[in-house]
Amino acid sequence: MRTRVYIDGYNLYYSCLKRSPYKWLNVYALAVDQLPKNQIDRVRYFTARVSALPHDPTQPQRQETYFRALRSIPQIDLHFGHFLTHEVSMPDAAAWNAGQYQPRRVIKTEEKGSDVNLGTHLLMDAFDGLFDVAVVISNDSDLAEPIRMVRQRFGKAVGLLGHRSVRVSGKLKPLASFVRSFPTSALQKAQFPQQITDGNGVFSKPQQW
Repeated sequence: MRTRVYIDGYNLYYSCLKRSPYKWLNVYALAVDQLPKNQIDRVRYFTARVSALPHDPTQPQRQETYFRALRSIPQIDLHFGHFLTHEVSMPDAAAWNAGQYQPRRVIKTEEKGSDVNLGTHLLMDAFDGLFDVAVVISNDSDLAEPIRMVRQRFGKAVGLLGHRSVRVSGKLKPLASFVRSFPTSALQKAQFPQQITDGNGVFSKPQQW
């Protein structure tokens, strides 16, 4: 079965990677391991570039090193959204729970574009007949309509794949052709090597990654 995998990078990160030692993840190796009977010709990875933070100024460099690792795999395509950072007024939680409204000015950062980009490429690849099976690694309920259309309009199978600790979205689960989960050991198994060689030379996993 010709298969393409569509990954919401930040959804994957926050669902099972953020507090783990397995961020140096080869997403193509993970997909191949979890779908051994499928012919996976393309993994589309949707993400956004981070900015330096006062408490973490080297964050962009670490991320770019990871993108370099992903680009070393010919089957992986990177697709970029963007971040919006702005000040907003939000209620203080303790005051809110006490029945009071006490506004606080906070910095809010939102990742924009990944879900729209993922849904768009999922639909266009289905329209172009580039897969028999699509596998989505995301729990974003905004993808419900693209998944429904790919199945009903184009007759393609669409599966959901995620970490076993994540409860599958109630909006996505009824639309999926199948749902599969992977254990933490699968993340450990699919790590890039400490050193990688690409067309520009040898580079290493960031020490803090």
